[in-house]
Amino acid sequence: MIRISLIFIWVGIFSGCSEKYYAFEHNYQFREKSIFPNYKDLDYWAAHPWKKDPSDSLPELLKFDKNDSLADVFFIHPTTYTGNRQAWNADINDAYINAKTDYSSILYQASVFNKHCRIFGPRYRQVHLSAFFISNDQTKAAFDTAYADVKRAFEFYLRNYNENRPIIIAGHSQGGLMTERLMTEFFDAKPLQEKLIVAYIVGWPIPKNSFQKIEVCKDSLQTNCFSGWRTYKLDYIPAYVKKEKVKSEVTNPLSWTTNSEHVDSKYNKGSVLRDFSKIVKNTTDAQIHDGVLWVNRPKFPGSMFYRSKNYHIGDINLFYMNLRVNIEQRIFSYLKTHSLKT
Repeated sequence: MIRISLIFIWVGIFSGCSEKYYAFEHNYQFREKSIFPNYKDLDYWAAHPWKKDPSDSLPELLKFDKNDSLADVFFIHPTTYTGNRQAWNADINDAYINAKTDYSSILYQASVFNKHCRIFGPRYRQVHLSAFFISNDQTKAAFDTAYADVKRAFEFYLRNYNENRPIIIAGHSQGGLMTERLMTEFFDAKPLQEKLIVAYIVGWPIPKNSFQKIEVCKDSLQTNCFSGWRTYKLDYIPAYVKKEKVKSEVTNPLSWTTNSEHVDSKYNKGSVLRDFSKIVKNTTDAQIHDGVLWVNRPKFPGSMFYRSKNYHIGDINLFYMNLRVNIEQRIFSYLKTHSLKT
């Protein structure tokens, strides 16, 4: 049964209004004759180092950051197929969905990796939001279809782009589910595990003992491990989390530890919210509790109007700068360790 993790809708404070994506549709008029994404064609990569795309963007305060390509990140975007359901899986040529993906997840999430990584983010026949509420043969097949695309994209990446480079695997929400499956098939107790810097499996439950040989990261420098969290308001645990039979592993993205110590908001280096150009510091604290990450209601201009207790859409945005710094820490740690081995 698919483990439910909500909410997937990219709205309001964290990534702007959905209507704005119509303005970009004209840039997405490509059409592959097959129903399958053609990964030889850069149009079927939401993010790719050989083209200019929203993952290359920077908030204003980071405009003069020097970047390089010490590592690769294979980033799997979350659900952006949330409107009227025409089929269980998205049409890979849907201009609106592709625009929405690029100017929500790729801009606001994948860009966090652009200081030291080449970013590879495939388009895939993602599953409609409603499938997470329904468990039957059709939805199971739909998730398998989505993963089949992600798998094909990753295999294409390995054959054509990797060239023995160290890898970060990352995904949020539906992308987190796909990341977990990719980790199991390609990395866990496999030769490729040696190339894994870290996996960020965010906005998706990671039951204890999910992997044979890959453990949860215990600090900010550990490599060959995974980190993940699901963000909710203090004292709130959704009903679907309460029903989980095995507690999820959780990382605190302000301390990069797995203990239950409360970490004050003064350690939050900055969030990227609706206005991508701005970094808002000290928005929220963080504390691990019973398989989730608890935070007090974030503080930023307009936060008084944000009433939700589920901060799923801000899992990455709220901790954008802490994550950006940690990516650098783990890459440097990996390269230092592996240079000593050679």
